[in-house]
Amino acid sequence: MTPSPLLPFDEALARLLGQARPVDGHETIPIMAAHGRVLARGLRSSIDVPRADNTQMDGYAVRVAEATMGARLPVSQRIPAGHVGGPLALGTAARIFTGGLIPGGADAVVMQEMADADGDAVIIREAPAPGQWIRRAGEDIREGAEILRAGERLRPQAVGLAASVGLAEVSVHRRVRVACFFTGDELADPGEPLAPGAIYNSNRYVLVGLLRALGCEVSDLGNVPDSLDATRAALRAAAAGNDLIVTSGGVSVGDEDHIRPALEAEGELSLWQIAIKPGKPLAYGKVRDATAREAHFIGLPGNPVSSFVTFLLFVRPFLLRLQGVERVAPTVLPMRADFDWPRPDRRREFLRVRINPEGGLELFPNQGSGVLTSTAWADGLVDNPPGGQVRRGDMVRFLPLDSLLA
Repeated sequence: MTPSPLLPFDEALARLLGQARPVDGHETIPIMAAHGRVLARGLRSSIDVPRADNTQMDGYAVRVAEATMGARLPVSQRIPAGHVGGPLALGTAARIFTGGLIPGGADAVVMQEMADADGDAVIIREAPAPGQWIRRAGEDIREGAEILRAGERLRPQAVGLAASVGLAEVSVHRRVRVACFFTGDELADPGEPLAPGAIYNSNRYVLVGLLRALGCEVSDLGNVPDSLDATRAALRAAAAGNDLIVTSGGVSVGDEDHIRPALEAEGELSLWQIAIKPGKPLAYGKVRDATAREAHFIGLPGNPVSSFVTFLLFVRPFLLRLQGVERVAPTVLPMRADFDWPRPDRRREFLRVRINPEGGLELFPNQGSGVLTSTAWADGLVDNPPGGQVRRGDMVRFLPLDSLLA
């Protein structure tokens, strides 16, 4: 049998994302619990921010026409943040503190470092410009303005933005439900004795951690033996009530790789084998449960680096789309390679690299797909095109892990 050609990376990702639709169901939650959740509806402000003109600095609220260099102005009132002063009397200054409301009649603030207290008065050492150190009402947010769009995944600063306009609750997409299992007779969990030929299952701990970091409800079904019946049973169990099934191992073409026939028996296979390194044997399809409802399926390779990299490149954007996120493309930065890569592969490669003190990228010396050390050492991946040689000093496409793990 002639093997099917490998799918190019971009085509495979486009086909995968074409299958991803936001899950049904929204919920309203307190803003304090909203970090990492995805907005189901955009947010608008019912107020101006700031509500009124206020000072950016501790200092003195003055009239510009009166606050000439060397002028001595009596201090007529004191205005801390959270308090409202009276109109500014002619020929005086108001002692004011950061966030304090600008009194009527004042048109600038002299920061305290540019003024000298002199008993009950202040001496101006630097004449202010009109509007100096004043935050104007609505300069950050205008009443009625949309502050966050539907499909936004809420980072802490976005949660703070919602809080700044007084929103106590937000409507978000429900969490995506994901089941995962791991195939292989050789797998053991930490704490268990290792039989001859056995290995500890690192993929379980990496993938479950990645899924939880993305805010999923995770059903961890553990290790599954290398048999067709066991794999089919695991797929049926994983499909029940879940939106997505993620597995590692068993997606290659060996006699003990049962994912493909099991998937074809319990649902359908629509994408298999990608022209990337590491991670060629990746599969996508759907699994039917007992009610004929379908769950998405993504099968990842068993080698730990391949599993990690393909999760970041394929599963992460797929999950974000299921959550309702619109922008799922990774951050890509042009950076200088401080290494040579003279023997490229015909597939698109993702090389583990780290930023060195000189601001360039150094390469982990062993790029093997079983070297998990490289993923803990690395700051990111170099996206190297098929057949792309890299020479020291070349600019390359760098994908920071910080952006792929958030």
